[in-house]
Amino acid sequence: MKKVYSIVLILLLFFTFFSIAVQAQTPNKPEDAGDSKGTVRLNNPLATEGQPNPTPQLLIGRIISAVLGLVGSLALLMFIYGGFTWMTAAGNSEKVEKGKNIIIWAVIGLAVIFTSYAVVKFVFTSLQV
Repeated sequence: MKKVYSIVLILLLFFTFFSIAVQAQTPNKPEDAGDSKGTVRLNNPLATEGQPNPTPQLLIGRIISAVLGLVGSLALLMFIYGGFTWMTAAGNSEKVEKGKNIIIWAVIGLAVIFTSYAVVKFVFTSLQV
């Protein structure tokens, strides 16, 4: 029961002190505040400096890039896990084989991901007018 009270107290303190940092702020620039009538204008969160109105191809490209970054990180973790399994096998042939298989399948997975990325990029560049 003491453990539950401790967790509740920690969560209460956490949300109390860190909620102050998230309160609404006034805009720094006058153009962000809206017009003189009091209406507020929202900026497009998907827009960049060079592209104020992004196209669907650009949005899909950003999504694919984000997914590739995530998959690359996952592949790196699988390489590390496979290498760790292999190096800590201590002569156990089953663990050595398991580590090798993890690394082999990580390489195959990366090959499939990059091939699919190349196909998607080819299709999008061919559809562009």
